Amino acid sequence: MRAFPFLRVHRWCALVVAVGVFATAQAKDDAADRSVTIEKNTQHYVINADGSYVLEADKVVLINEERAIRRTAQQGFGYNRSLDTLEIVEAFTQKPDGRKVVVSEQQIKEQQERASAGAPMFQDSRVKVVIFPEVAVGDRLSLRYKRTRKTALFPDEFTDFATTSLNPTEGYSLTYDLPADKPLYADTRGFKASAPAAAPGRKVYRWDYVPTDKARPEQSAVAYTDYGQFLAVSTFANYSALAKAYEARATVEVTPPVTELARELTAGLSTPRAKALALSDWVRKNIRYVAVYIEAGGVVPHSAQSVLDNRYGDCKDHVALLEAMLKAVAIESSPALINLGNAYTLPAVAALGVINHAITYVPSLDLYLDSTASSIAPGYLPPPDLDKPVLLTRTGELGRTPATQLGRLSTELVFKVDDKGAADFTQTSLAEGWRTESMRFGIKSFEPGEREQLIQKTLRAHGQSGSGTLQTDALDSNAPSFKTTLAGHTENLVNLPGPIGVQALSRLGSLISQDVQALSAEKVRAQNFTCFTSQSIENARFEFPASVNILALPKAVSLKGADVSYDSSYERSGNTVLVSRTLAFSHPQAVCSPEWFKTMQPMIEAMFNDLKSQIIVQTL
Repeated sequence: MRAFPFLRVHRWCALVVAVGVFATAQAKDDAADRSVTIEKNTQHYVINADGSYVLEADKVVLINEERAIRRTAQQGFGYNRSLDTLEIVEAFTQKPDGRKVVVSEQQIKEQQERASAGAPMFQDSRVKVVIFPEVAVGDRLSLRYKRTRKTALFPDEFTDFATTSLNPTEGYSLTYDLPADKPLYADTRGFKASAPAAAPGRKVYRWDYVPTDKARPEQSAVAYTDYGQFLAVSTFANYSALAKAYEARATVEVTPPVTELARELTAGLSTPRAKALALSDWVRKNIRYVAVYIEAGGVVPHSAQSVLDNRYGDCKDHVALLEAMLKAVAIESSPALINLGNAYTLPAVAALGVINHAITYVPSLDLYLDSTASSIAPGYLPPPDLDKPVLLTRTGELGRTPATQLGRLSTELVFKVDDKGAADFTQTSLAEGWRTESMRFGIKSFEPGEREQLIQKTLRAHGQSGSGTLQTDALDSNAPSFKTTLAGHTENLVNLPGPIGVQALSRLGSLISQDVQALSAEKVRAQNFTCFTSQSIENARFEFPASVNILALPKAVSLKGADVSYDSSYERSGNTVLVSRTLAFSHPQAVCSPEWFKTMQPMIEAMFNDLKSQIIVQTL
């Protein structure tokens, strides 16, 4: 339903297969990004019985617009040098007159993956960057490369996942050449399969992208893979087999130091839930997250002890350490593989691509924990984790995370207006549920000077100029609620003598206003979109001086819709005006449909209009 400015989660963990240089796309698209055209994109895999493979790729991109040069003229490949070799076979810029400007060896750079900097156990992660010379509009960038996977991501298995982007594509094909006795399972939407071809001891599969009209991604829409074109292939018979392969190399050893720490952290806690939350909280706060975009390291966690010793790791390493600590206090858990993004469905075949993150599941408590979410307290999940299918690797079963959770923000705002229209203000906000730690974490991330600038920016967003100070509850607390108080002065709340309309604010930086604006960002929707449960309560008090006459107040509004209620009221007491707004959103899923949006449009418009309401005043 809205963005969360204080929410910081590590969106892409290592559970993702590296992709090629150029994005793939569809043709015949009125909403396409036509700054480039992908004229050719062929990918040919020759896969061995042990899951290793050779990929040969050939791509040609036509530059149609100036804006595409910066992002297209330099392309990077991520790979793991301990598992892969990556060879740039040929790369050149072809001019409209046919002249070729070849990419020299000096224009192919190898860099350490930024995610690996300062993290020795991830030092095999590399990026090879191809810099095309003399790129201009009308040029074609041609690239052939060969990637050899010496060791399979999973022994004896192979998976691939392909999808499209917004650039028009004239040709896109994927070919998989496997041993004849090795089955290949596929799930696809928008790719046409050719009849498998036979060769001595081999079987060759091919899919070609079918051009189709495609609308632009709408604001807050679910991932394109939930409704658009994709191809998923896998030699795994099902997700249970994928879970078994993950588990085979994710064994957890409970060492004496891990046991000692776990018991120390849970001393005096009487329930398994309290212990699980305490251990997850310690991992969240003490194990630095290091994002890793490498291959085998993408599915094999490091030992719990090494993660504890180094005090950093990626999502799988967080899960491994937390699992060991939980086991040390007799609580069993399982890794849960999930999409941490806006994909809410998995392909029918067990392929990576959509799965890109790992969290922890405690079966005895039916509790999901994401210790990489530094701004979310244990017991809650970051919104992108909610209502997602998960693969529980211990059992091989598919589960689902909770769809809703408590998240409330209540605010009291007071303006004391003087004869010139300036005002002193005080705003007190109380966060509860998952918002508690999110707000606490967000404030901790600001320097003191930045906090004051934040207040000034908030005032400017409402057309005000002024300053203020921020006071908060203890920032190192684990309390279930968190209070903040803004106190300051605005120089131009009311442009007296009037008559003039004063914006009927119910909160500086109103979450209700942000939610309604997010809902109204699209006039028509054709795609499902995210809509998380939330509740906001905002009350404001305008204390006008005796020299100001209150001429008119807005009318109260009460709206009830499918899973949404909105109420506002405006009351006068002497020369004081009380403004109250409440927005409660309780959709049972984290995804809303275009049909739901259509029924809500009149209510959205009414809420939007109410938020523009004004109090009319004039100096006597």
